Amino acid sequence: MSQAIDFYFDFSSPYGYLASEKIDDLAARHGRKVKWRPILLGVVFRQTGGAPLTSIPLKGAYSLHDFARSARFLDVPYEHPKRFPLSTQHAARAYYWLHDQDCAAARMFAHAVFRSLYTEGRDVSDMAVVLDIAAGQQVERSALAAALAGEVLKDRLKAECEAAIARGVFGSPYIVVDGEPFFGADRLPQIERWLASGGF
Repeated sequence: MSQAIDFYFDFSSPYGYLASEKIDDLAARHGRKVKWRPILLGVVFRQTGGAPLTSIPLKGAYSLHDFARSARFLDVPYEHPKRFPLSTQHAARAYYWLHDQDCAAARMFAHAVFRSLYTEGRDVSDMAVVLDIAAGQQVERSALAAALAGEVLKDRLKAECEAAIARGVFGSPYIVVDGEPFFGADRLPQIERWLASGGF
């Protein structure tokens, strides 16, 4: 098996959501696995001077249109949430806690968080909502709640964000294939060709 693909994303990123629905199948077609790495765009933006697309004049209106159009193009269900952008540290920390126990369960949880936000409009910034989503994935609610209340997961997510920035990650989704970075869900066709050809 060749080197795993690194998939950096923030749950609050619509383009991250769209990529999340495609990246595993794309990788599997080429004998690859994917390492999902949730980060916080707020931390990244403090380094880059960036801001959520929807808050930027002119780009904001375009991005809202493009989120929906890109979802239709990729055949992915999408409904822009009423509350946006929103913080996702609870979901990201929960992902890492789950991943340390069961990678498959963490992946299912991540999909559930994304879909809850972008098809049901649930407020995943609310810890209670994150716990509800996890419980729906057969995760022990009380154990996760205790973990989220501690410092270990806070430090873990902080370290993951710092490591991502050190690697050059500046947005979501940011996908690294054999050291080659690709930014944006619209880079999925390039990634497909890269994997098929061994680079170009």
